[in-house]
Amino acid sequence: MTVRTSLIAIGLSVAAAAQTFLAPSALAQKALPDPTAPTVEETAQGKTMNIQEVTSPGGIKAWLVESHANPLISIRFAFFGGASQDAPGKDGQAYFVTSMMDEGAGDLDAAAFQERADSLAMRLEFDASRDVMLGSLQTLTENKDEVFELARLVMTEPRFDEGAMTRVKAQILAGLKYDENDPATVASLAWDSVAFEGHPYGRPIKGTHESVAAMTTDDLRDYVRRVYARDKLVVSVVGDITPEELGKALDTLFGGLPEKSDLREVAEAKPPLGPSRKVINMNVPQSFAQFGFRGIARHDDDFIPAYILNYIIGGGGFSSRLMEEVREKRGLAYSVTSNLFPYRHGSVFVGNVATKNEALSQSLQVIRDELENVAEYGLTPDQLKAAKSYLTGAYALRFESSSSIANQLLWVQIEDLGIDYVAKRNALIEAVTLDDVRRVAGRLLTPDQLITTIVGQPVEEPVTAGAPARLPTPQNRLR
Repeated sequence: MTVRTSLIAIGLSVAAAAQTFLAPSALAQKALPDPTAPTVEETAQGKTMNIQEVTSPGGIKAWLVESHANPLISIRFAFFGGASQDAPGKDGQAYFVTSMMDEGAGDLDAAAFQERADSLAMRLEFDASRDVMLGSLQTLTENKDEVFELARLVMTEPRFDEGAMTRVKAQILAGLKYDENDPATVASLAWDSVAFEGHPYGRPIKGTHESVAAMTTDDLRDYVRRVYARDKLVVSVVGDITPEELGKALDTLFGGLPEKSDLREVAEAKPPLGPSRKVINMNVPQSFAQFGFRGIARHDDDFIPAYILNYIIGGGGFSSRLMEEVREKRGLAYSVTSNLFPYRHGSVFVGNVATKNEALSQSLQVIRDELENVAEYGLTPDQLKAAKSYLTGAYALRFESSSSIANQLLWVQIEDLGIDYVAKRNALIEAVTLDDVRRVAGRLLTPDQLITTIVGQPVEEPVTAGAPARLPTPQNRLR
């Protein structure tokens, strides 16, 4: 077993960060140590986090933040694949698998498994994104060996019993029925189908009524066989466990999985470069619109400037420019946001706006005008300074608990950013200049290529008089 370390300064103590959720029954049974007590992992200032790369005797790697302040262990893991690996005609296959993974394993049916997990205060959860299958495991230190053995059964011997599958299938179908009446979900699915037409990203992660109804246990087993393998596994661990203990645990949890996956090749997604507008009628009092265009890949040199740019445009809540123009100045919408989604096989910039039906047309016009404004004239020094201050200052808040630390370290691995990324992340943001953001704004913001999906009963009206939708001068545009 090998261990490689990286000492990270993040602005909070490991002991304080080690606090995490315990089930009420576990809390009633356990008297926790003082979470503020100093530990050997802390410096005199209590502001460092030691990330160790552990390699098990069987060759399985994980990142570990060791902290013995609380008798808890949080594990996050992921297998590359996700919903993009759903077999043709099997939309929702990955999502169905995640819904069934805790429905019995080995000799334990669903009821017996849940009873055993509850008795150990074990928390085990699964989820599916477009690109990865996500897993979360939390345990008390004293139960770790039994919990790891139970989780091993889940990973290597899931039962997928017909009775459990029938029940879970009904739950998924009920969820799909609910989603059909949610404007935000309908708009998002419609946008994906247009932006990623013909690509796995364009298919619904949860599947359709038809695909879910037709799903079989063989379909679930086929997905697990292809995707759950050690060569596509990343793991992060935080808490009361040593590198030596973790090495043994990794081999217990994942050593029984196949060495190699059998993933289907996924082509690069290229959203169309022309404008598109799709309206889906729904009898609701307000309309919901999703808009966007091609984004910037995570490993592109322009991603960090684009990340800052997005925060200023629509990612910063009430401080964002879209919120100011659409809601604060004109009172047109209840909310307007934007996000960057750097998927593994194609990136997009996506925004959302929700408003009353008669105000949607003007809201979208103001949004388009503001995107053009930023693309042409850029940002002010004060806007960039404020964004940097918030993004760097708030970063430590992502490391407040053992589970949040494990989650952050997992995504750093998923995105292949390197074990030193946490240490250098804020410096990368501080290094961005106003010219960088202006240049990236011209590259990223292409409102003439907006893909827009609308759900509701929008009233198509011309822009009305009042607060101007277009800011008339460069000076006003720069604010």
